[in-house]
Amino acid sequence: MEPPPPPLPSATGAVSLPRLPILTSDELSKKAFGPLQKRINSGADVSFFLTSRAYKELMVWIMQLNHSLIPRLSPDTARPVCFPLEPGRRGWSEPVRRLREMLRGCEELILEAPPEENKNRRFGNGACRVWHGKLGERIQGWIDGLGLDIDGGVKEELRGYFMGAWGDKGRLDYGTGHELSFLAFLGGLWKVGFFGGGEEKEGEREREVVIGVVEMYLEVVRKLITTYTLEPAGSHGVWGLDDHSFVPYIFGSAQFTKPILGSRTEATPVEGSCPGAPKPASAVDKQTVEDYRGSNMYFGAIGFIYDVKSGPFWEHSPMLFDISGIKDGWGKINKGMVKMYRAEVLGKFPVVQHFGFGGLWAWEVDPEMVGERSVHLQSQPVQNQAQSLGQGGGEGGTKAPWARGAMGGMSGGQVSMPRPMDGGVMAPTGFPGRQPGMGTPTGLPGRGQVPTPRGGIPNTGPMEQTSFPRGGGMQDRVGGNQFSVTKAPWAKD
Repeated sequence: MEPPPPPLPSATGAVSLPRLPILTSDELSKKAFGPLQKRINSGADVSFFLTSRAYKELMVWIMQLNHSLIPRLSPDTARPVCFPLEPGRRGWSEPVRRLREMLRGCEELILEAPPEENKNRRFGNGACRVWHGKLGERIQGWIDGLGLDIDGGVKEELRGYFMGAWGDKGRLDYGTGHELSFLAFLGGLWKVGFFGGGEEKEGEREREVVIGVVEMYLEVVRKLITTYTLEPAGSHGVWGLDDHSFVPYIFGSAQFTKPILGSRTEATPVEGSCPGAPKPASAVDKQTVEDYRGSNMYFGAIGFIYDVKSGPFWEHSPMLFDISGIKDGWGKINKGMVKMYRAEVLGKFPVVQHFGFGGLWAWEVDPEMVGERSVHLQSQPVQNQAQSLGQGGGEGGTKAPWARGAMGGMSGGQVSMPRPMDGGVMAPTGFPGRQPGMGTPTGLPGRGQVPTPRGGIPNTGPMEQTSFPRGGGMQDRVGGNQFSVTKAPWAKD
């Protein structure tokens, strides 16, 4: 299934990709703004979220940013024009410059909250709570300094999303839910017209948001993670894509996709690569990663993994290693990353349960999104599926209509079932016989040998109800079923 909403046909028959609306003063006056409200308390609430206006507009915003990064073909020379990161750039637009000042202020707060010496804790340095406290003292002044001519309730919502973008000061962790909060902060600024509303070169403002703001945010977050040894929030463990972030893999793969002519009437390519782009297999080569991490977000994220993890790449990051075997180019990877984001971030209760709702991102049903409920329901914890469905459990992992596999080829509509293992742990299909946490996996190369990437990702699917890791009560059952991995479009059985 393609990311929502579907392209809208124009009068000429061309496809018009939707954009996040900029609200007028009259529209803003009709909305109720204030403190963000927690709405997601169960899997049934996630099911409603997937039909909501907030979910639809979040996906529109992400796809809008994603589309802006796709290389363009020059109308004069027909040569591709790519959009690399620009770490040394100085000529940012005024809105982006102000946001970068905010982010620089967040980074400087680290100097005011040096890490404590505590050798007894592997994760979570207590000084991070001091950092959060200092951020809370300054955030109101920073929001006011953006020069927004908006109601105080709107500013309160923006402040809430910004404060939620830096991890949890109680658990001392950081993950994709916090990353989502920052995207919501930027999308809220877009909605109130902070980035401007006049005509400009197609995608120019959106590119500035990603290259000038999102990338800098990720850099500050990585410094927080390493300074305060923040624990991954809701990590999938060894079979996850990344311990902390997801969006750099979406936007970074977009930077290398097949070029388009440069109009919103042109859909995002689903295969192919930009001429001269490194091959996906280069992601496992340290030197190539080092060469590109300063100009590409995908390689930048992998470069950070190399910074904080040791050992063979295929061992500590097997999913990314498998994806490096994709033969259909960066367009195929980008398509798969978007699908994974919808299912593994927006469709997962442990990730979105802390997301707040208000006037900017509304907790109200969108009729066009009702069909999403059944698609992602299996992503929820077992007992929450039962609450929503009125029965004991859900189906297996989602199989994309275009996925190639033994259970249906390209026909779609099939369900890829998990393979049980001893102790109730599902055996991922990315590598044969891989048993997380059990040393050298069976079926994998021995010492000094490197496996061949399959060009796909593991498909664990949700656990069967009768099989749980620790055999405990309902609490154990929830923990065992919260993180099933969705099969991406590039997966091959």
